[in-house]
Amino acid sequence: MKRQPFRTDGEGILIDRDSPVRFDFGGHRYEGFEGDTLASALLAAGDRIVARSLKFHRPRGIWGFGSEEPNALVTVDLGERAEPNTRATQVPLHDGMKTFGQNAWPSVDWDAAAVLGNFARLMPAGFQYKTFMWPARWRRRLYEPAIRRMAGLGRAPDGRDSDRYARRHAHADLLVVGGGPAGLAAALAAARAGRRVLLADEGARFGGDLLRRPAEIADGPASEWIERAVAELRAAPNARLLVRTTVAGRYDHNLVTAVQRVDDRPGSVEPGQPSMRLWLVRAREVVIAAGAQERPLVFADNDRPGVMSASAAAGYLHAYGVLAGTRVIVAGGNDTIYAVARQLRAGGAGIAAVVDWRPEGGGDATDLPVRCGMLVARALGRRKVRGAVIARPDGGRSERTACDLIAVSGGWTPAVHLHSQAGGRLRVDTGRGLFLPDPGTGRCVGAANGTFDLDGCLREGWAAGGGAAEDRPHSPERDAGSVPPAPVAGSGLRFVDLQNDVTVDDVRLAAREGYRSVEHLKRYTILGMGPDQGRTSNMAGIAVLSEALEAPIADIGVTTHRPPYAPVTIGAMAAGLRGEGRAALRRTAADDWHEAHGAPFAPAGLWRRARFYPREGMNEHAVIEAEVLETRGGIGLVDVSTLGKIDLQGPDAAALLDRLYARPMSDLAVGRGRYGLMLREDGHVFDDGVVMRLGPSHFHLTTTTGGHARVLEHIAFHLQVVWPELEAYATDVTEQWFCAALVGPDSRTLLADLAPDLDTAGAALPAMSARETRVAGLPARVFRVSFSGELSYEIATGADLGLALWTRIVAEGAPRGLAVYGTEAMGIMRIEMGHITHAEADGRTTAEDLGLDRAVGPGHGAIGRRSLELPAMRVPGRRQLVGIRAEDPDDRIPPGAQVVEASGDGGGRRLGHVTSFCRSPTLGCDIALGLVENGRERIGETVHISSPLIEAVLPAVVAEPSFRAAWKGRAG
Repeated sequence: MKRQPFRTDGEGILIDRDSPVRFDFGGHRYEGFEGDTLASALLAAGDRIVARSLKFHRPRGIWGFGSEEPNALVTVDLGERAEPNTRATQVPLHDGMKTFGQNAWPSVDWDAAAVLGNFARLMPAGFQYKTFMWPARWRRRLYEPAIRRMAGLGRAPDGRDSDRYARRHAHADLLVVGGGPAGLAAALAAARAGRRVLLADEGARFGGDLLRRPAEIADGPASEWIERAVAELRAAPNARLLVRTTVAGRYDHNLVTAVQRVDDRPGSVEPGQPSMRLWLVRAREVVIAAGAQERPLVFADNDRPGVMSASAAAGYLHAYGVLAGTRVIVAGGNDTIYAVARQLRAGGAGIAAVVDWRPEGGGDATDLPVRCGMLVARALGRRKVRGAVIARPDGGRSERTACDLIAVSGGWTPAVHLHSQAGGRLRVDTGRGLFLPDPGTGRCVGAANGTFDLDGCLREGWAAGGGAAEDRPHSPERDAGSVPPAPVAGSGLRFVDLQNDVTVDDVRLAAREGYRSVEHLKRYTILGMGPDQGRTSNMAGIAVLSEALEAPIADIGVTTHRPPYAPVTIGAMAAGLRGEGRAALRRTAADDWHEAHGAPFAPAGLWRRARFYPREGMNEHAVIEAEVLETRGGIGLVDVSTLGKIDLQGPDAAALLDRLYARPMSDLAVGRGRYGLMLREDGHVFDDGVVMRLGPSHFHLTTTTGGHARVLEHIAFHLQVVWPELEAYATDVTEQWFCAALVGPDSRTLLADLAPDLDTAGAALPAMSARETRVAGLPARVFRVSFSGELSYEIATGADLGLALWTRIVAEGAPRGLAVYGTEAMGIMRIEMGHITHAEADGRTTAEDLGLDRAVGPGHGAIGRRSLELPAMRVPGRRQLVGIRAEDPDDRIPPGAQVVEASGDGGGRRLGHVTSFCRSPTLGCDIALGLVENGRERIGETVHISSPLIEAVLPAVVAEPSFRAAWKGRAG
């Protein structure tokens, strides 16, 4: 059991010393107190190495105090599962807890991969793209698996997530993000003014920066003011307080998402209660009081365990009674470093030096060993800090000083993430090197607004909440600091991004190689990516890029802040959407029959559909091929109940359809149908389907399975908003009808026996026609339409009679060799026929691109029809739908493949991409549909198929989209 040699006898406002807690980290037993975080307890035990770096596996210690922590990412054992990439600074300690280090073997204390650090100079940013090129066959088999094993963060759990997640909606007049002094003041003022207030903070306690240091508010300790403010807000009926709640995203019209951790302890959540809750908040006004993150300093080996944020070092002492070091160097360029030094000294630490880069220092510091006009040039020690080299910025006089903690403060970076997510602009404070929120595009207060003195934070928060100036709390002020100077030149790695192992040299290399945009720098070096999202690294990286390009920081700009602000568990994002939580899973009337016959299912919109029907002695591929061939050669039966079905009636129904579809529908005779396309206003294909006229003012519309909801919304919108004068009524009847398709050259004979009252002759029941009749003794509608190119009839009956219809068709057809097939065979047959789905109609294609000009009426005034005349729709080189056939029958076309011009080395110009592909049993080779530049002019040409999933390009022939000729006109 490891004891707590670095725990002090005083301080520790967040811990209960009468409640000891035992826990496990990396297989070792430790002791802490109730209220500790994993980080504070490890520091109390004297453990400095708690993690390994992403690329070089260098030893890393705890740097921060809260969500800004870049190093100490751990995996927490939650009983039945594990949660990776959790910041040790935010893991509340509980008895019996088990945690592990990540990205290390056999342990974070001794990691075999640390040898990579010796070759750091050979592994600059982007080295993997330039190095692991030859031989090509090793890329996937050797290079990629090795790199993935040695780099990266935690391992995703592979067990079932047994946690329960909930979703809640809330409305507020004022949402306050951040429970520090500014946020508490804003919430308190608003609550007193009678406004509905919601206050959210990611910490376990309200207080923000005041939890890290002693301060005074309203002539008393800040802690007492916090307690009074929180108590008043909890008692107010118009206020709601949420702790351990991270506001992750801010969207249009003040829609805010927040994730609340109810409890992390296994078994502690009451039955029926969630372990995590996703809040969707609509607020009339949002006040961002998210504070600021302290910046690191850039010097050689600045990632050693024992280099820590100055405010964090003070925070662990004040909040948890833990000294992060016994002999300390405090370095920075603002007056807070003097307060931190005195606070640590009062806690029992020896102050080796206060290193202030300002030539004149700051304030009265006669009681401290101050080095003005100097910088920390290098941290000494390999596995942890044992000293530091202090030098002049110009590389002049230097001195070595022994220490075990270097507490650094490079100034503060306002947390403007949520402000930027909502489209808020930023302005540059050149003197302090800050990007601040533009007051005209959002409401930020306190440190998030660049106000770092406590009294200013209280003043801004109180004003944001609408409180009267004479009633607001007051506090003495404090200084904020200035821009850190350039790091001292010399040997050793100098990190600007601790989480991603990005160094000063990496940033300069990126600038030399032409990555002059900060967004390009981010992607080339991975600066600010991952869980860190630039909290501690952004400003340091921008400053180095500014120096390398000899351009002001204002011209460099910042990377785009995107949600989420902090990592969010996928389970929380899907709260209320798991299983049937979002919408009941829809099953067709024959679903029980499909399941009884062993069919595996695939999701199709909100439905599930049978993929194929297993057969004894045959694998999946053989079964699917058999289903295709038996249907093409005889009779097949497939459940198509999931197709969207809309019943449209009314005196103006025909006129409405003429406006909705790209070709007229009002001239249809009763009992006849037509294939149609719906277009968006920009002329691109929106959805397709068949319209059948059942009566003078009665129509039956079919849509794609996944598109029927938006088609129904599209119709409703135009009826209610655009053409309210039209009298027509659209009703979703998808679930009211069961529908089965009888397909194949022998399907007419079987249908004739099933429906003796129906004349099935070609002239009596032509293509695109509908009849009311009885099938297998049940009332039904019969539509002669085909999706596969074969003779086909869709038979619809009421959903309550669906299973009876299905079983009777199967019983009647079985002696004739009827093949029941699923979506896999159906997909193959539709590709063989060249029919489109949303893979081809992807929102960027027109009817002409898809070869469906026949579905567009000349001069027709439908939605989107006029846009088809725009010059952009007729420019040469548009991508058009074609068929693609592999030259070699043994070649397999991979998913996501690109189509390139044929060339000797396979490096031809990119022409387009494959949209759908399959192994065609009819043709005996792989075929595909694709969108190819000037595709119809290339029919007969040889192109190449390229994909990272294959080691060489494949020759293929461009063909007509329909391969129907392969089965020699079997369709009726």
